[in-house]
Amino acid sequence: MAIDLAIPWFSMTKIATVSTAIRLVGRGALELNEAVFRHVPAMEALRPREWAERITVRHLLQHAAGPANPIPVKWIHPADQPGPDPNAFLAGLLRKHAKLRFEPGTRSSYSNLSTLILGAAIAKVAEKRYEEVAREEVLEPLGMSSTGFAFDPSIEAATGYHPRRSPMRVFLPRWVTGRSIGRWMGFRRFVLDGAGYGGLIGTAEDAARFLHMHLQDGELDGTRVLSHESAAEMRKITLPGRRFDLGLGWFVPANQRDAEPPFVEHLGGGAGFFNVIRMYPSEGVGVGVGVGVGVGVGVGVMGNSTKYDIDSIARLALEFRSVS
Repeated sequence: MAIDLAIPWFSMTKIATVSTAIRLVGRGALELNEAVFRHVPAMEALRPREWAERITVRHLLQHAAGPANPIPVKWIHPADQPGPDPNAFLAGLLRKHAKLRFEPGTRSSYSNLSTLILGAAIAKVAEKRYEEVAREEVLEPLGMSSTGFAFDPSIEAATGYHPRRSPMRVFLPRWVTGRSIGRWMGFRRFVLDGAGYGGLIGTAEDAARFLHMHLQDGELDGTRVLSHESAAEMRKITLPGRRFDLGLGWFVPANQRDAEPPFVEHLGGGAGFFNVIRMYPSEGVGVGVGVGVGVGVGVGVMGNSTKYDIDSIARLALEFRSVS
């Protein structure tokens, strides 16, 4: 019998955050073209201010807002300890990285800070912590009971591994280093600071449910989480970039924009884990790499090392569908 392990989603969380935002847009609590400056006091630190005041929800979803993208290598805390206050955490980051890299809407460049700002805006308009909103708007409607923003003690957790001689170990907090096995360095359980950009932790089955909902244009088991139009709009690629071409949350690597069959995806990786959630909408196939085996149209592999070949796994999934 396969064991369904809990594994950090890292930046794959961003699709859940975007889905949460789109739910709020659907009921009028947010607007895609609305400036978020008034919702997020920490944005007062951004410069130039006139650019910061024009940043919209759409800019944040498409990484077109302009914030810096500092390396988040120490944005973690031990799993058995509380994380930083989310507002203070964001405010500190924006003070330290106050300069916007470009005028909002003029181009796209990936930034974890963009999604942290989005999470803060979600929390403000809902008058709840971001984690509560994401749970109520996405996780609970989808029956993702084994996924949240902390490790569930009733679910066995995967151990992440990283090459022991990698230079990355110099930058990691010393407490996170666990037992080494051969050339691999293990990690103790940790949780990411800043839930909205990468804090989800969950099982394969739950990730497959999330993927299945998007493949079915926003509906799963009779529960509609996103409108058909919203789900389709999210994966419509409209903004080209140097590394990624963006839809609303979903993207395509620029070097694979002409892939056949076409796909959209979101990566999520860090110390000890590497994830991708990928959809081939025209083929009716979803690939959840790093989050386990999916059900029906979702196929995946557990990946608890920092890097491996995503595209080979995706090709296997397509081949599996063609012969099944």
